[in-house]
Amino acid sequence: MTDAALTLPAHDDASARRNVAVLVFAQAVLGAQMPILFILGGLAGQTLAENKALATLPISVLVLVSMFAAPTLSMLMGRYGRRPGFLLGALCGAIGGALGAVALLQGSFALLVIGAGFNGVYMAAQGFYRFAAADSASPAFRPKAISLVMAGGLASALIGPQLAVLTRDWLAPAPFAGAYVALAALNVVGALAFFFLDAPRPKPREKGAPSGRPLLEIVRQPRVAVAMICAMVSYALMNMVMTSTPLAIVACGYDPDHAAGVVQAHVLAMFAPSFFTGHLIAKFGAEKVIAVGLALLAGCAFVALSGVALEQFYGALILLGLGWNFGFIGATAMLTAAHAPEERAKVQGLNDFLVFGLVTVASFSSGALMDAIGWEAVNLAMAPFLALAGAALIWLALNARRPA
Repeated sequence: MTDAALTLPAHDDASARRNVAVLVFAQAVLGAQMPILFILGGLAGQTLAENKALATLPISVLVLVSMFAAPTLSMLMGRYGRRPGFLLGALCGAIGGALGAVALLQGSFALLVIGAGFNGVYMAAQGFYRFAAADSASPAFRPKAISLVMAGGLASALIGPQLAVLTRDWLAPAPFAGAYVALAALNVVGALAFFFLDAPRPKPREKGAPSGRPLLEIVRQPRVAVAMICAMVSYALMNMVMTSTPLAIVACGYDPDHAAGVVQAHVLAMFAPSFFTGHLIAKFGAEKVIAVGLALLAGCAFVALSGVALEQFYGALILLGLGWNFGFIGATAMLTAAHAPEERAKVQGLNDFLVFGLVTVASFSSGALMDAIGWEAVNLAMAPFLALAGAALIWLALNARRPA
């Protein structure tokens, strides 16, 4: 099936542009909780966990729950529309924030982990913002719509870390509890945006109407398979390195506020390129943009392995953010162009299940590698995954040259 057969009729994209504006706001406000969770999750876990090797368990549980929540939320939105799924995600995010605050006030590591599970449902819902931007977009506007929504993360990169610094001592002497209260409030405010989303409930499928190709047949399509692999690798490596970064910075004798600054620079690098990533994809193709992303991720590992000066942490994490942006947005654009609208729920659900599945493995591995061996091991572990994604891109290029 060609890309042309999978696209929507040409139109003025008025509805798509309105949805992009709503989703940019949601990405900016609701998305601000993700830097808070990644900055404080490991530090809060280290404060409460008796076994310090489990310090990053809250972050690992967050992404583990995201893995299982993604297919469920995708099917829910396929039946009832995007709005209910996004509102459910915000509700779970608010519950997770409240539970995190209570956990720190009571000194309960188990409750912190349970709260992280609720945050994981939100994380899965946020992953579908980029797909929602593409739902009603024309083929020409689709990569730009995805990219612009991801650019909303630029504001979240500014809001989240600063909010973590300003609010973490609100409930002193309980460390970080105030930031979790602020996290819950973000979900309440941000959820209001979804009432302006132009995403009607899908019409029930009529008896005998096509439901699209079987999932196995879709996944065997080269562009779908490679898009999923590159999305998995880009997101997993970003998570693996970022999860250990605050712990590594503090272990090197720097202040937690330095960790917040490095993560803020990283998140800015994740989302700032989104203003032009879509244009680059439209001009050069998703494959080339993904390849640049993988090269930047390799550069992150090289800089991180060169030393532990604060400037090297900044340089490595900025490259990590840039690599994630090109790799993940490129893979998303490739995927949305390779399946039909009626196949959307099952394909996108499987994609995010696989993405968050590998992210879960990376997150668990990050804490274990950091505790047992150290910061160098975390960065060396990137190599086999980058080799896999690079080989997949080469295979796709060779496959495209073969006669039909």
